[in-house]
Amino acid sequence: MFIRKYSQERPMFKGIIFDSDGVLVNSMPFHAKAWVEVFSEYGIEVTEEDIYEIEGSNHVGVINIFFGRVGRTPEPEIYDEILEKKRAHFLENNDAEVFEGMYDCLSSLKDNFKLAVASGADRTIVTSLMDKFYSGIFDVIISGEDVENGKPDPEPYEKAIEKLGINKNECLVVENAPLGVESAKNAGVFCVGVPTYLKPEQLQDADIVVENHAELIDYLMSLDQKKEL
Repeated sequence: MFIRKYSQERPMFKGIIFDSDGVLVNSMPFHAKAWVEVFSEYGIEVTEEDIYEIEGSNHVGVINIFFGRVGRTPEPEIYDEILEKKRAHFLENNDAEVFEGMYDCLSSLKDNFKLAVASGADRTIVTSLMDKFYSGIFDVIISGEDVENGKPDPEPYEKAIEKLGINKNECLVVENAPLGVESAKNAGVFCVGVPTYLKPEQLQDADIVVENHAELIDYLMSLDQKKEL
């Protein structure tokens, strides 16, 4: 059962853009642990729940948020330094797995839709995960390093739409984080939320919120069937 249904007729979508962590790959626990560990080196206490709540922001946004909360301003050189430490920690400890059924779903969707990823994670991590779990699936991959302004700014999704070569009203976004939903809506795009790590009501600004990945797959496959008619 869909938690929230869109009341108007859905457009005929030509493209689907997915957030990566928490939508395609169950990797956020490893991102969260990496951020907690790295921030502790700078004397900043952060919990994994804190990271889930601002998921989707690129590394610049994450650093600004948590330094700002303790009244500190990051030095310019610290952004790359922290990113490198966080990346190394993630890659060393990452044991992420693909969500059940998502690869088969996307393999089917690829026949009828242009597919993209728009993630706040850095390029090395995004490409390593996509190469491992979704090789050959995506037409476009946007990482946190490919934009000046991360989520909730619309830039990540606007850039993905531009590279897909379609209009925003022909595109659907799948997100699992409040900042990601906000980014999609700021870009003027229809958004489906899946509450992987948070409560469904935290994604209330999405056009549709499904209960879990099984219902997400059912919804996406219904779009595929509709397009074939």
